[in-house]
Amino acid sequence: MTASKRLRQLMAEGGPVVAPGGYDGISARMIKRAGFPAVYASGGAIARSTGIPDLGLMSMAEITDRLATMVDAVDIPVIADADTGYGNALNVQHMVRAFERAGVAGFHLEDQQFPKRCGHYDDKSIVPTREMEQKIKAVKDAATDEELVLIARTDGLAVEGFDATIDRAHAYMAAGADVIFVEAPTSVEQIERIAEMLPYPKLINMFAGGKTPLMPAERLGELGYSLVIIPSDLQRAALYAMERTLTAIRTDGSSASFQDSMISFSDREEIIGTKDWLARDKAYAV
Repeated sequence: MTASKRLRQLMAEGGPVVAPGGYDGISARMIKRAGFPAVYASGGAIARSTGIPDLGLMSMAEITDRLATMVDAVDIPVIADADTGYGNALNVQHMVRAFERAGVAGFHLEDQQFPKRCGHYDDKSIVPTREMEQKIKAVKDAATDEELVLIARTDGLAVEGFDATIDRAHAYMAAGADVIFVEAPTSVEQIERIAEMLPYPKLINMFAGGKTPLMPAERLGELGYSLVIIPSDLQRAALYAMERTLTAIRTDGSSASFQDSMISFSDREEIIGTKDWLARDKAYAV
């Protein structure tokens, strides 16, 4: 079964598909190891992992290379972040073919103007509805995987308000999107109204500290949200752990006082699959 078909199957099974955000091969493996059915390849987390902010600074080739690494690391669907499609409709088609080669199950495409901003930053701007509709159609024309999941994201709430955003969402679904993603609702009431007014498969972005209030996945499933992504929590947790470990090293000269909060050497090698790699190497020995 292809990754895209598996993702569609998961969404059809009911309850939301919860996909924590990874940004490299080992974070993808940790998500799979924890029992989650899918990985969200967070564009923001990928950018920040290189030391730059989520401002559309990475090229499509850089993102695609990272996606391929993540897809190769796990056997569960990877949902990608395509930002604005890296340009016009022709750039979008170029992106689709590259993302398909990387092996992603689907991706979300947003209606921000380039250069885009993190969905929870201020001062965003968006393209005309017609331009986004054409990008959606360009995706459908270019895709060779008929099951590839196209998630249309709108950042309209912060720019045009609620009613105009709902109109955009309907237009994007009519243009051929498979899932709608209204970014950054700011209240439980908005989350519930979006669910009521958009009777389609829906994605919602849930992470601690953002503009959107946190809600239990079970409740989101009851409201009709098919996908729940949690983009940045893992990376932020890793940064906190690194900061504490570095403080211990600076203070004590080693991380001995922090050992109970670190995964063991052997567990790390088990996650990476070192034993299997060595066994394969031995099988090919001459």
